[in-house]
Amino acid sequence: MRLLLPVGLIATALAASPVRFDGNKVLRVKLQDEKQANVIKDLAKTSQLDFWYPDATHQVAADMTVDFRISAKESQLVESALDQNQMHYEILIHVVQEEVEKQFDVKEDNPGRHSYAKYNNWNKIVAWTEKMVRKHPKMVSRIKIGTTVEDNPLYVLKVGGKDERRKAIFTDCGVHAREWIAPAFCQWFVYQATKTYGKNKIMTKLLDRMNFYVLPVFNVDGYIWSWTQNRMWRKNRSRNQNSKCIGTDLNRNFNVSWNSLPNTSDPCQEIYRGPAPESEKETKAVRDFIRSHLKSIKAYITFHSYSQMLLFPYGYTSELPANHEDLAKVAKIATDVLSTPYETHYTYGPIASTIYPASGSSLDWAYNLGIKHSFAFELRDKGRFGFLLPESQIKPTCKETMLAVKFIAKYILKHTS
Repeated sequence: MRLLLPVGLIATALAASPVRFDGNKVLRVKLQDEKQANVIKDLAKTSQLDFWYPDATHQVAADMTVDFRISAKESQLVESALDQNQMHYEILIHVVQEEVEKQFDVKEDNPGRHSYAKYNNWNKIVAWTEKMVRKHPKMVSRIKIGTTVEDNPLYVLKVGGKDERRKAIFTDCGVHAREWIAPAFCQWFVYQATKTYGKNKIMTKLLDRMNFYVLPVFNVDGYIWSWTQNRMWRKNRSRNQNSKCIGTDLNRNFNVSWNSLPNTSDPCQEIYRGPAPESEKETKAVRDFIRSHLKSIKAYITFHSYSQMLLFPYGYTSELPANHEDLAKVAKIATDVLSTPYETHYTYGPIASTIYPASGSSLDWAYNLGIKHSFAFELRDKGRFGFLLPESQIKPTCKETMLAVKFIAKYILKHTS
């Protein structure tokens, strides 16, 4: 298909040939003022712009850099409008389909083994969870916390000891389906934790005293769809009443200031919040699991891409949380540590002022629930590849992120009660 379908629309040939992105481009526009911001907003009304950064039209503002995907059919019109308004832009990706294919740039050494340097589909991830439990029965257990709307299991891996009273950290990856680097990190974390236990002093200490609950793929149905049908899919796969558009943005579905921001009530929008707070099976499963382990969970960490940021509350308000200074201190050191192996620069700060305002996020929800050390990583890169980060960047991304996560875990172990 050469059309740029709104990612939320059901393709007419449902479950037929996958969406192709031949001739699609990704543009980056640097907005100088409000007038230029309005040009983008007007273009979004008449053209199908798939916003990569920020993730919705209403977040577009003056002095912002905006990344979006356009179809071959509409690129001439859009680029012409930008030129007419003397707006500076660059083409980040000239042919999206080529980058979709080129992201698989690591050869499998042993096709029978689970590869941590490659992107793995859902079936491989399920097999991997079974393997980790078999290989490390004293350290890893698998918990089914619920099912998705398409009846796929939601698995959490518990890494650590049997004692439920230990301090714990809950991490999740892949709430947005197209952000493949996130589930790759969750797999890497479990692999490295188990592999280096007894060898690495810090990891051994952490696993002797803490538990980690790892949800490797939060949005399983969407993740499967991004592999089989539409690489650019973001939301889950729930059907919406009185709409042809499919899916809810699970990271706008949590019961925290759920309806406070505009433009999240349209089922065809990428940031559709759902028909009600925590309406989605995936959201409910995570909510119930965290609530039932609230006494032990001292930190919540969620992994997304892209933009190289470490975020903390709040997203729905510009007000700062009570322990803002503490969160900022932890984030500063974590990003400093992260930069040591490859000099990867991260920015850090509250969601609303650092990236853009967002309501109904898991991060704000976890914080308001009482988990006062809640963080969101926006992993590599800064837009050159965006959601199509090549496999050759998986290992360096995971290695540097692991350093930051270990620092946060050490801090939690020492400074929380």
